[in-house]
Amino acid sequence: MADLLVRPNGKSGKVHDITPESAGWGYVGFGLYHLAPGESAAEATGDREAILVLVEGRAKIDAGGQSFGELGTRMSVFERKVPDCVYVPNGSNWSARATTACTLAVCTAPGKGNHPVRRIENIGFEERGRGANTRYIHPIAMEDKDIADSLLVTEVFTPQGNWSSYPPHRHDEDAFPDMTYLEETYYHRLNPAQGFGFQRVFTEDGALDETMAVSDGDVVLVPKGHHPCGAPYGYEMYYLNVMAGPLRKWRFQNHPDHDWITRAEL
Repeated sequence: MADLLVRPNGKSGKVHDITPESAGWGYVGFGLYHLAPGESAAEATGDREAILVLVEGRAKIDAGGQSFGELGTRMSVFERKVPDCVYVPNGSNWSARATTACTLAVCTAPGKGNHPVRRIENIGFEERGRGANTRYIHPIAMEDKDIADSLLVTEVFTPQGNWSSYPPHRHDEDAFPDMTYLEETYYHRLNPAQGFGFQRVFTEDGALDETMAVSDGDVVLVPKGHHPCGAPYGYEMYYLNVMAGPLRKWRFQNHPDHDWITRAEL
């Protein structure tokens, strides 16, 4: 199994380049660019679809033969503004030229050619949980949006001292409608940036049980099992989730020892 904690490779250019091959699984890919003003990035999607997420800063985006102009809504991810995002189908090309310092995420999964290139509109806002389990969601491309073949993408803001992806839950069996098999990546950010958070990835039989201290810019791979994370007091946590599997639906089961927490919140 690949190392579950992936540190960024440098501070500029393509600092993350996670592929199914490097992760040891079959669906999810995640790339991340740090671009200075005037710098560019470009890729061909090949047999994969992509969702470009302007995490921070602004850039001119061209994709699938269309120009989307200058996009970008926030200079800091912790402004909590809804991000600008573009869906790019398989068999296409995309390019981005930064007009400010820019952080661009490239979320990928197998494409089938069923959806056109488009700017993703009407990204909502959700609040989940209660008390120290409260977190805030931008559902960029979940299953209610029929805009992708495989990709499910969302971003989550977890206040200081709170837990997220909690109670522990898993989606590692292809058993719809009870559960769907979905690989997942977590791209973490911390505010202030010198902070840290924790994420545990574990299976109920104990065959996998890793607890990781995550720093600003790290990625955690979730090939299976439960995967809660927590933000210490003083440090706000953000993460961008990418999920994909054989069925584009998000069905999960809470850990049986901790499911009572969800019932207590009702």
